[in-house]
Amino acid sequence: MRDNHTNNAPHRHPAGRQAEFAAWRATLSQYRRPSLWRASWQIATTLGGYALVWYGMFLSLQVSWWLIVPLAALAGGLLVRIFIFFHDCGHGSYFGSKRANSFWGFVCGVLTFTPYFRWRWQHARHHAGSGNLDRRGVGDIWTLTVQEYLDASRWRRFCYRVVRNPFVLFIVGPLIQLLIIERVPSRSGRARERHSVWWVNLAVLLMAISLGSLFGWVNYLLIQLIIVLVAGSAGVWLFYIQHQFAGTYWARGGDWNYVDAALQGSSYYKLPKVLQWFSGNIGFHHIHHLNPSIPNYYLEKCHRSNPLFREVHALTLRASLKSLFYRLWDESGQRLVSFYQLRESLAAGSRDHGVA
Repeated sequence: MRDNHTNNAPHRHPAGRQAEFAAWRATLSQYRRPSLWRASWQIATTLGGYALVWYGMFLSLQVSWWLIVPLAALAGGLLVRIFIFFHDCGHGSYFGSKRANSFWGFVCGVLTFTPYFRWRWQHARHHAGSGNLDRRGVGDIWTLTVQEYLDASRWRRFCYRVVRNPFVLFIVGPLIQLLIIERVPSRSGRARERHSVWWVNLAVLLMAISLGSLFGWVNYLLIQLIIVLVAGSAGVWLFYIQHQFAGTYWARGGDWNYVDAALQGSSYYKLPKVLQWFSGNIGFHHIHHLNPSIPNYYLEKCHRSNPLFREVHALTLRASLKSLFYRLWDESGQRLVSFYQLRESLAAGSRDHGVA
């Protein structure tokens, strides 16, 4: 495919960063030690704030539906932040205690409808092969190469187009994932991962019974569904934009490099401060992939501590919207492309072949 994209260069870094890793590993290690008071403060203020906003949504139902909208956005943002705590617990980076990480990971998992141990296992596989074309399929968003798409059956193409449609990917998909898929144990998981699904299902059921009895079933289901929709859509968007952006990195197994995958294939999503807070600093995703042991409350400091990290091109909120149109990875052009670009390329190839 012909490469008409001109914004790749700022994202690219010379290959061979692995050789330099030892030189700045010390910088990363400075921020690995968890802070009990920082984590505790985040837990107290965010979970407390979420409970207050949830109750505020219940009260607003008695006054006006219009009050639900801003409160739902606020509650959804807080739930995204709670998921980041859950995420850090899964990496063992949030608290210094393994038991504390497991406990709060489970609690946050119940609030976000996500089984802690099963998700931790899948997410570890995502980190081990992020940007590796030969290790796709677990803990990531379904992405085909151009050639794989062209070689696929008509039915597989149709399914792929449906899954990659923005409405399905960011609205329908998160609801299906959180309310249905996360409720079913995976056969490939170990006993601990399978059992974690049932324990979280039980806890979610008890939470629903308690809140439904207290506030009314219709009120509970309505409020919780709206919050899950907002948080799920925002969460999937964050996960999507962290790896599917102009200039991202994908490589086959033999050419794949962990450091290049982190610095080039994980975005530095420069969000407004308020959105950075709600997203738990996860926009510094290049730092997170370099060292997942760094908790969210140290990611920004680590990013600013070394000139190499600051060289990574910042992806702004406005620029990130272009990623909505990316669908396939073009191995020949080393870039993400849209279905429209694929059609244009195929049409151009047909014309060139006809002239020849």
